[in-house]
Amino acid sequence: MPSATKPSQVRAVAGATTALVLLTALNFVNYIDRYILPGVQEQIKGEFHLTDEHIGTLTFWFMIAYMLTSPITGWLGDRFPRKPMIVVAALFWSGINFFTASVTSYDSLNLRHAALGIGEASFGIFAPALLSDFYPPEQRNRVLTIFNVAIPVGAALGYLVGGVVGEHYGWRHAFIVSAVPGAIIALLILFLMKEPERGASQHEKAKLEKGTVLTLIKNKAYLASILGYAAVTFSLGGISWWMPSFLQRVDGRSQSNAAFLMGAVTVVTGLLGTITGGVIAQRWSKKTPKALYLVPAISAALAIPPALVCFFGPHSMTIPSLALAIFLIFLGTGPVNAATMNAVRPEVRATAMAGQLLVIHALGDAISPRIIGAVSDRSTLNLGLGSTLVTLLLAAIIFFAGARYAPPLSEDAPVVA
Repeated sequence: MPSATKPSQVRAVAGATTALVLLTALNFVNYIDRYILPGVQEQIKGEFHLTDEHIGTLTFWFMIAYMLTSPITGWLGDRFPRKPMIVVAALFWSGINFFTASVTSYDSLNLRHAALGIGEASFGIFAPALLSDFYPPEQRNRVLTIFNVAIPVGAALGYLVGGVVGEHYGWRHAFIVSAVPGAIIALLILFLMKEPERGASQHEKAKLEKGTVLTLIKNKAYLASILGYAAVTFSLGGISWWMPSFLQRVDGRSQSNAAFLMGAVTVVTGLLGTITGGVIAQRWSKKTPKALYLVPAISAALAIPPALVCFFGPHSMTIPSLALAIFLIFLGTGPVNAATMNAVRPEVRATAMAGQLLVIHALGDAISPRIIGAVSDRSTLNLGLGSTLVTLLLAAIIFFAGARYAPPLSEDAPVVA
């Protein structure tokens, strides 16, 4: 028997690893696409004669489409195979990026950006749920940390592609450059990745029953993870959107230099923060499952002082303090997503992710760029960005309070094919 099961275990690990690599690569492209716009927004503002509030509204409509799509894709993800839907979503948003070259007005750009939100919302729900069926609870922090490493790396390259390509060839061409990788990875997923059985990583047969979804609103561990994450997303989304403009206006840098600095800071500190936070939570969670809540709580609290210096301190401290703040914020990225997945049953994971995305964007980065822009129009961009300090403090409080509801982690479930 051991000799018969060994090849099966090898195939299981290989199948799970293939899924993790391909989905992480697609998540990387996902964030490149999302962060190209902040890299070129000063060009767009000048061409269409827009205010800061108009620029912030682009994200608002992106997130509206994102949020309206989430309940639908969550329902689909708990009932149908997720692999084909991931492929369709990736091909869809790649096509939207390609056709951005034909945008000629602010309204058409708004429509394009909203359509992008539909594709990205689908992937953001299906991928973590699918990975959770490959890997058991005690491995999900590590796996989702790897998956979310794509956020700072992809965002950094998005800034860089937007700033450099936009400055030399025009902002429309930056979106064309980002369209090709997403289509290629979608095809690789189609031909190389397997669809796992729901609940297989926990030896459970996932069965969706009437009333199961309603249990989410009574699940305190789940609510704490998504509400805390929403507060962090308000801050991180607002900072990510407006810092390229901040570096140009306040620090007097060129578009390409601001994009390069923002990209470099994001990729280095975001990557280090994501990995460090994942490692800390992985080791700490062996002693207590509360670690998945305490790491993001501590990271949010510690990020407040350097963010304060970045927005209101001397110019010489802008980049160092920005780097430290982003590093600290990203410490909680992997653990909080693992906390969300561990708090719910297999048959509602896609719906749970839909709920998470709906809440974190509705209360987070759907409104923060617009609020920051509105404050900036009436005062300064420094004060607009300063509003993100309040939500970092709120996030820390919510995560600390939610730690008491953290569910236990099991250690006897294997990786599945």
